[in-house]
Amino acid sequence: MSAFLAGPPDSPAYRDAGVDIDAGERLVERIKPLARRTLRPEVLAGVGGFGALVELPRRFKEPVLVSGTDGVGTKLKLAFALERHDTIGIDLVAMSANDVLVQGAEPLFFLDYFACGKLDVAVAAEVIKGIAAGCELAGCALIGGETAEMPGMYAAGEYDLAGFCVGVVEKRGVIDGREIAPGDAVLGLASSGAHSNGYSLIRRILERAGWQGKGGPSGGLDLAADFHGRPLADVLMAPTRIYVKPVLRLIGEVPVKGLAHITGGGLVENVPRILPAGARAMLDRRAWPLPALFGWLQAQAGIDDAELARVFNCGIGMIAVVAERDAARALQCLTAAGETVYRVGAIDARPRGAAAVVIG
Repeated sequence: MSAFLAGPPDSPAYRDAGVDIDAGERLVERIKPLARRTLRPEVLAGVGGFGALVELPRRFKEPVLVSGTDGVGTKLKLAFALERHDTIGIDLVAMSANDVLVQGAEPLFFLDYFACGKLDVAVAAEVIKGIAAGCELAGCALIGGETAEMPGMYAAGEYDLAGFCVGVVEKRGVIDGREIAPGDAVLGLASSGAHSNGYSLIRRILERAGWQGKGGPSGGLDLAADFHGRPLADVLMAPTRIYVKPVLRLIGEVPVKGLAHITGGGLVENVPRILPAGARAMLDRRAWPLPALFGWLQAQAGIDDAELARVFNCGIGMIAVVAERDAARALQCLTAAGETVYRVGAIDARPRGAAAVVIG
Protein backbone atom coordinates (compact mmCIF):
# COMPACT_ATOMS: atom_id res chain seq x y z
CA MET A 1 0.00 0.00 0.00
CA SER A 2 1.36 3.41 -0.87
CA ALA A 3 2.21 5.95 1.78
CA PHE A 4 -0.47 8.21 0.33
CA LEU A 5 -3.19 5.61 0.83
CA ALA A 6 -2.04 4.54 4.28
CA GLY A 7 -1.16 7.95 5.62
CA PRO A 8 1.23 8.67 8.47
CA PRO A 9 0.40 7.14 11.88
CA ASP A 10 -0.93 10.42 13.24
CA SER A 11 -3.03 11.38 10.20
CA PRO A 12 -6.71 12.08 10.85
CA ALA A 13 -9.06 9.34 9.64
CA TYR A 14 -12.67 9.91 8.59
CA ARG A 15 -13.84 8.16 11.78
CA ASP A 16 -11.67 10.54 13.84
CA ALA A 17 -13.41 13.43 12.09
CA GLY A 18 -16.72 12.10 13.37
CA VAL A 19 -18.04 10.13 10.40
CA ASP A 20 -18.47 6.37 10.83
CA ILE A 21 -18.85 4.78 7.40
CA ASP A 22 -19.25 1.33 8.94
CA ALA A 23 -22.21 2.54 11.02
CA GLY A 24 -23.84 3.86 7.86
CA GLU A 25 -23.42 0.50 6.17
CA ARG A 26 -24.92 -1.28 9.17
CA LEU A 27 -27.92 1.02 8.99
CA VAL A 28 -28.43 0.28 5.29
CA GLU A 29 -28.49 -3.44 6.04
CA ARG A 30 -31.11 -2.89 8.75
CA ILE A 31 -33.21 -0.75 6.40
CA LYS A 32 -33.33 -3.22 3.51
CA PRO A 33 -35.87 -5.68 5.03
CA LEU A 34 -38.05 -2.76 6.13
CA ALA A 35 -38.07 -1.35 2.62
CA ARG A 36 -38.79 -4.75 1.07
CA ARG A 37 -42.11 -4.92 2.94
CA THR A 38 -43.25 -1.73 1.19
CA LEU A 39 -42.34 -2.69 -2.38
CA ARG A 40 -44.83 -2.39 -5.21
CA PRO A 41 -44.72 -4.29 -8.52
CA GLU A 42 -43.53 -1.13 -10.28
CA VAL A 43 -40.24 -0.97 -8.34
CA LEU A 44 -37.40 -2.27 -10.50
CA ALA A 45 -34.51 -1.38 -8.19
CA GLY A 46 -34.65 0.20 -4.76
CA VAL A 47 -32.45 0.69 -1.69
CA GLY A 48 -28.70 0.38 -2.22
CA GLY A 49 -28.12 1.85 -5.66
CA PHE A 50 -27.28 5.38 -6.69
CA GLY A 51 -30.85 5.82 -7.82
CA ALA A 52 -34.05 3.80 -7.54
CA LEU A 53 -35.94 2.67 -10.63
CA VAL A 54 -39.73 2.73 -10.75
CA GLU A 55 -41.99 2.28 -13.77
CA LEU A 56 -45.46 3.77 -14.02
CA PRO A 57 -48.38 1.43 -13.31
CA ARG A 58 -49.55 0.06 -16.63
CA ARG A 59 -53.24 0.47 -15.83
CA PHE A 60 -52.93 4.26 -16.29
CA LYS A 61 -53.70 5.49 -19.82
CA GLU A 62 -52.66 9.13 -19.30
CA PRO A 63 -50.63 9.10 -16.09
CA VAL A 64 -49.83 12.39 -14.36
CA LEU A 65 -47.14 12.45 -11.67
CA VAL A 66 -47.86 14.40 -8.50
CA SER A 67 -45.00 15.17 -6.10
CA GLY A 68 -44.70 16.54 -2.60
CA THR A 69 -41.96 17.12 -0.05
CA ASP A 70 -42.04 18.07 3.62
CA GLY A 71 -40.50 17.54 7.02
CA VAL A 72 -41.82 17.05 10.54
CA GLY A 73 -41.04 20.46 11.98
CA THR A 74 -40.32 21.06 15.64
CA LYS A 75 -42.27 17.99 16.71
CA LEU A 76 -38.79 16.50 16.39
CA LYS A 77 -37.69 18.50 19.45
CA LEU A 78 -40.36 16.77 21.50
CA ALA A 79 -39.30 13.39 20.12
CA PHE A 80 -35.72 14.08 21.21
CA ALA A 81 -36.77 15.13 24.71
CA LEU A 82 -39.04 12.12 25.17
CA GLU A 83 -36.64 9.75 23.39
CA ARG A 84 -39.50 8.56 21.19
CA HIS A 85 -38.33 7.78 17.68
CA ASP A 86 -40.65 4.99 16.59
CA THR A 87 -43.55 6.99 15.12
CA ILE A 88 -41.95 10.22 13.91
CA GLY A 89 -41.32 8.48 10.58
CA ILE A 90 -45.06 7.96 10.17
CA ASP A 91 -45.46 11.73 10.54
CA LEU A 92 -42.87 12.25 7.83
CA VAL A 93 -44.65 10.03 5.32
CA ALA A 94 -48.06 11.44 6.20
CA MET A 95 -47.12 15.04 5.51
CA SER A 96 -46.16 14.33 1.90
CA ALA A 97 -48.44 11.38 1.11
CA ASN A 98 -51.56 13.23 2.27
CA ASP A 99 -50.55 16.25 0.17
CA VAL A 100 -50.16 14.08 -2.93
CA LEU A 101 -53.49 12.43 -2.16
CA VAL A 102 -55.52 15.64 -2.33
CA GLN A 103 -54.84 15.88 -6.08
CA GLY A 104 -56.49 12.48 -6.40
CA ALA A 105 -53.14 10.72 -6.76
CA GLU A 106 -52.16 7.29 -5.50
CA PRO A 107 -48.77 7.57 -3.71
CA LEU A 108 -46.27 5.52 -5.69
CA PHE A 109 -42.94 5.84 -3.91
CA PHE A 110 -41.22 7.69 -1.07
CA LEU A 111 -37.64 8.72 -0.29
CA ASP A 112 -36.31 10.01 3.02
CA TYR A 113 -33.42 12.20 4.14
CA PHE A 114 -32.03 11.59 7.64
CA ALA A 115 -29.27 13.94 8.82
CA CYS A 116 -27.41 13.91 12.12
CA GLY A 117 -24.18 14.94 13.76
CA LYS A 118 -23.24 11.44 14.88
CA LEU A 119 -25.09 8.40 13.60
CA ASP A 120 -26.77 6.28 16.26
CA VAL A 121 -27.74 3.19 14.28
CA ALA A 122 -30.38 2.07 16.78
CA VAL A 123 -32.14 5.46 16.78
CA ALA A 124 -31.94 5.86 13.01
CA ALA A 125 -33.31 2.35 12.54
CA GLU A 126 -36.28 3.19 14.79
CA VAL A 127 -36.99 6.32 12.75
CA ILE A 128 -36.79 4.49 9.44
CA LYS A 129 -38.89 1.65 10.80
CA GLY A 130 -41.59 4.28 11.33
CA ILE A 131 -41.07 5.60 7.80
CA ALA A 132 -41.55 2.09 6.44
CA ALA A 133 -44.71 1.69 8.54
CA GLY A 134 -46.01 4.97 7.13
CA CYS A 135 -45.30 3.81 3.60
CA GLU A 136 -47.26 0.63 4.23
CA LEU A 137 -50.20 2.71 5.49
CA ALA A 138 -49.97 4.91 2.39
CA GLY A 139 -49.49 1.98 0.02
CA CYS A 140 -46.29 3.45 -1.43
CA ALA A 141 -42.84 1.94 -1.75
CA LEU A 142 -39.87 3.12 0.30
CA ILE A 143 -37.31 2.98 -2.50
CA GLY A 144 -34.35 4.79 -0.97
CA GLY A 145 -33.09 7.92 0.68
CA GLU A 146 -30.01 9.49 2.18
CA THR A 147 -28.38 9.22 5.58
CA ALA A 148 -26.00 12.10 6.20
CA GLU A 149 -23.61 12.15 9.15
CA MET A 150 -22.32 15.71 9.56
CA PRO A 151 -20.27 16.36 12.72
CA GLY A 152 -20.84 19.79 14.19
CA MET A 153 -24.08 20.45 12.33
CA TYR A 154 -26.51 19.15 14.96
CA ALA A 155 -26.66 18.98 18.73
CA ALA A 156 -25.82 15.63 20.32
CA GLY A 157 -28.74 13.21 20.07
CA GLU A 158 -30.60 15.30 17.48
CA TYR A 159 -31.33 14.75 13.81
CA ASP A 160 -33.38 16.24 11.00
CA LEU A 161 -35.83 14.59 8.63
CA ALA A 162 -37.23 15.36 5.21
CA GLY A 163 -39.28 13.27 2.83
CA PHE A 164 -40.27 13.23 -0.82
CA CYS A 165 -43.30 11.44 -2.24
CA VAL A 166 -44.39 10.86 -5.84
CA GLY A 167 -47.88 9.76 -6.74
CA VAL A 168 -49.73 9.06 -9.97
CA VAL A 169 -53.23 9.94 -11.14
CA GLU A 170 -55.11 9.53 -14.40
CA LYS A 171 -55.15 12.91 -16.14
CA ARG A 172 -58.95 12.99 -16.25
CA GLY A 173 -59.03 12.09 -12.55
CA VAL A 174 -57.02 15.03 -11.22
CA ILE A 175 -58.90 16.70 -8.35
CA ASP A 176 -58.35 20.46 -8.41
CA GLY A 177 -61.50 21.96 -6.86
CA ARG A 178 -62.66 23.76 -10.00
CA GLU A 179 -66.03 21.93 -9.96
CA ILE A 180 -66.85 23.02 -6.40
CA ALA A 181 -70.09 25.02 -6.34
CA PRO A 182 -72.58 26.51 -3.87
CA GLY A 183 -74.69 23.81 -2.26
CA ASP A 184 -71.92 21.21 -2.10
CA ALA A 185 -71.37 19.39 1.18
CA VAL A 186 -68.15 19.70 3.19
CA LEU A 187 -67.04 16.60 5.09
CA GLY A 188 -64.33 16.51 7.74
CA LEU A 189 -62.20 13.47 8.53
CA ALA A 190 -61.03 13.36 12.13
CA SER A 191 -57.38 13.95 12.95
CA SER A 192 -55.38 11.81 15.35
CA GLY A 193 -54.14 14.84 17.27
CA ALA A 194 -52.02 17.86 16.43
CA HIS A 195 -50.40 15.86 13.61
CA SER A 196 -47.14 17.69 12.76
CA ASN A 197 -48.17 21.33 13.06
CA GLY A 198 -48.10 23.92 15.80
CA TYR A 199 -45.34 22.28 17.84
CA SER A 200 -43.33 25.45 18.35
CA LEU A 201 -46.35 26.80 20.24
CA ILE A 202 -46.99 23.43 21.91
CA ARG A 203 -43.44 23.31 23.28
CA ARG A 204 -43.77 26.89 24.56
CA ILE A 205 -47.03 25.94 26.27
CA LEU A 206 -45.42 22.89 27.87
CA GLU A 207 -42.56 25.01 29.18
CA ARG A 208 -44.95 27.59 30.60
CA ALA A 209 -46.96 24.79 32.22
CA GLY A 210 -43.82 23.67 34.05
CA TRP A 211 -42.46 20.86 31.91
CA GLN A 212 -38.72 20.68 32.36
CA GLY A 213 -37.91 18.56 29.35
CA LYS A 214 -35.34 15.79 29.08
CA GLY A 215 -33.06 15.60 32.07
CA GLY A 216 -34.79 18.47 33.85
CA PRO A 217 -35.50 18.62 37.60
CA SER A 218 -38.53 16.92 39.07
CA GLY A 219 -41.71 18.88 39.53
CA GLY A 220 -43.83 20.85 37.08
CA LEU A 221 -45.88 19.28 34.30
CA ASP A 222 -45.54 15.50 34.02
CA LEU A 223 -46.12 14.24 30.47
CA ALA A 224 -46.54 10.71 31.83
CA ALA A 225 -49.61 11.83 33.75
CA ASP A 226 -53.07 10.71 32.64
CA PHE A 227 -54.77 12.97 30.11
CA HIS A 228 -58.31 11.79 29.39
CA GLY A 229 -57.33 8.14 29.62
CA ARG A 230 -53.88 8.32 27.99
CA PRO A 231 -50.48 9.70 29.03
CA LEU A 232 -50.17 13.28 27.81
CA ALA A 233 -46.95 12.33 26.02
CA ASP A 234 -48.85 9.74 23.96
CA VAL A 235 -51.45 12.32 22.99
CA LEU A 236 -48.82 14.85 21.95
CA MET A 237 -46.75 12.33 19.99
CA ALA A 238 -49.66 10.56 18.27
CA PRO A 239 -48.55 10.16 14.63
CA THR A 240 -50.26 12.04 11.84
CA ARG A 241 -53.15 10.08 10.37
CA ILE A 242 -52.54 8.81 6.85
CA TYR A 243 -55.79 9.10 4.88
CA VAL A 244 -54.62 7.54 1.62
CA LYS A 245 -56.43 4.20 1.46
CA PRO A 246 -59.86 5.37 2.75
CA VAL A 247 -59.84 8.46 0.51
CA LEU A 248 -58.76 6.53 -2.58
CA ARG A 249 -61.64 4.19 -1.87
CA LEU A 250 -63.95 7.21 -1.63
CA ILE A 251 -62.67 8.56 -4.94
CA GLY A 252 -63.46 5.21 -6.53
CA GLU A 253 -67.06 5.29 -5.33
CA VAL A 254 -68.11 8.94 -5.27
CA PRO A 255 -67.23 11.94 -7.48
CA VAL A 256 -65.00 14.00 -5.16
CA LYS A 257 -64.80 17.67 -6.10
CA GLY A 258 -62.11 18.81 -3.70
CA LEU A 259 -59.76 17.62 -0.96
CA ALA A 260 -57.72 19.66 1.49
CA HIS A 261 -55.03 18.38 3.86
CA ILE A 262 -55.29 20.43 7.05
CA THR A 263 -51.73 21.29 8.04
CA GLY A 264 -50.07 24.55 9.12
CA GLY A 265 -52.65 27.33 8.90
CA GLY A 266 -55.48 25.04 9.97
CA LEU A 267 -58.89 25.07 8.34
CA VAL A 268 -58.74 28.80 7.78
CA GLU A 269 -55.76 28.75 5.41
CA ASN A 270 -55.90 25.29 3.83
CA VAL A 271 -59.51 25.01 2.70
CA PRO A 272 -59.30 28.19 0.53
CA ARG A 273 -56.52 26.53 -1.50
CA ILE A 274 -59.10 24.31 -3.23
CA LEU A 275 -61.96 26.79 -3.61
CA PRO A 276 -62.70 28.39 -6.99
CA ALA A 277 -63.34 32.11 -7.25
CA GLY A 278 -66.75 33.06 -5.94
CA ALA A 279 -67.07 30.14 -3.51
CA ARG A 280 -66.61 29.98 0.24
CA ALA A 281 -66.85 27.27 2.86
CA MET A 282 -69.33 27.81 5.68
CA LEU A 283 -68.24 25.56 8.55
CA ASP A 284 -70.31 24.81 11.62
CA ARG A 285 -68.03 24.59 14.64
CA ARG A 286 -70.66 22.58 16.53
CA ALA A 287 -70.64 19.82 13.90
CA TRP A 288 -67.62 18.03 15.34
CA PRO A 289 -66.18 17.71 18.84
CA LEU A 290 -63.07 19.68 19.73
CA PRO A 291 -60.58 17.09 21.03
CA ALA A 292 -59.51 17.65 24.63
CA LEU A 293 -55.92 18.35 23.57
CA PHE A 294 -56.88 21.50 21.70
CA GLY A 295 -59.11 22.77 24.48
CA TRP A 296 -56.23 22.29 26.93
CA LEU A 297 -53.73 24.01 24.61
CA GLN A 298 -56.12 26.91 24.11
CA ALA A 299 -56.63 27.35 27.85
CA GLN A 300 -52.91 27.13 28.59
CA ALA A 301 -51.96 29.61 25.87
CA GLY A 302 -54.88 31.96 26.39
CA ILE A 303 -55.55 32.23 22.65
CA ASP A 304 -58.94 32.91 21.08
CA ASP A 305 -60.90 30.60 18.79
CA ALA A 306 -59.68 32.35 15.63
CA GLU A 307 -56.01 31.87 16.54
CA LEU A 308 -56.63 28.26 17.55
CA ALA A 309 -58.17 27.58 14.12
CA ARG A 310 -55.19 29.17 12.34
CA VAL A 311 -52.53 27.21 14.24
CA PHE A 312 -54.07 23.75 14.76
CA ASN A 313 -56.30 21.36 12.83
CA CYS A 314 -58.77 21.41 15.74
CA GLY A 315 -59.72 17.78 15.20
CA ILE A 316 -60.12 17.75 11.41
CA GLY A 317 -57.17 16.45 9.39
CA MET A 318 -58.71 16.22 5.92
CA ILE A 319 -61.59 17.96 4.18
CA ALA A 320 -63.59 16.44 1.32
CA VAL A 321 -66.08 18.36 -0.81
CA VAL A 322 -68.80 16.42 -2.63
CA ALA A 323 -72.12 17.23 -4.25
CA GLU A 324 -75.03 17.30 -1.83
CA ARG A 325 -76.59 14.26 -3.52
CA ASP A 326 -73.40 12.25 -2.82
CA ALA A 327 -72.90 13.32 0.80
CA ALA A 328 -74.67 10.40 2.50
CA ARG A 329 -72.88 7.83 0.33
CA ALA A 330 -69.53 9.52 0.96
CA LEU A 331 -70.11 9.48 4.72
CA GLN A 332 -71.03 5.80 4.57
CA CYS A 333 -67.98 4.94 2.45
CA LEU A 334 -65.52 6.71 4.74
CA THR A 335 -67.07 5.27 7.87
CA ALA A 336 -66.91 1.76 6.43
CA ALA A 337 -63.21 2.36 5.68
CA GLY A 338 -62.56 3.10 9.36
CA GLU A 339 -62.62 6.89 9.36
CA THR A 340 -64.42 9.10 11.85
CA VAL A 341 -66.11 11.62 9.60
CA TYR A 342 -68.45 14.56 10.14
CA ARG A 343 -70.55 16.74 7.91
CA VAL A 344 -68.92 20.01 8.90
CA GLY A 345 -70.49 22.50 6.54
CA ALA A 346 -71.43 23.53 3.03
CA ILE A 347 -70.21 25.61 0.13
CA ASP A 348 -71.85 29.00 -0.36
CA ALA A 349 -71.49 31.88 -2.81
CA ARG A 350 -68.73 34.21 -1.68
CA PRO A 351 -69.61 37.91 -1.57
CA ARG A 352 -66.96 40.30 -2.80
CA GLY A 353 -64.43 40.95 -0.06
CA ALA A 354 -65.72 38.17 2.19
CA ALA A 355 -63.50 35.52 3.80
CA ALA A 356 -63.10 32.24 1.92
CA VAL A 357 -63.78 30.24 5.10
CA VAL A 358 -66.29 31.15 7.78
CA ILE A 359 -66.32 29.11 10.98
CA GLY A 360 -69.41 29.85 13.01
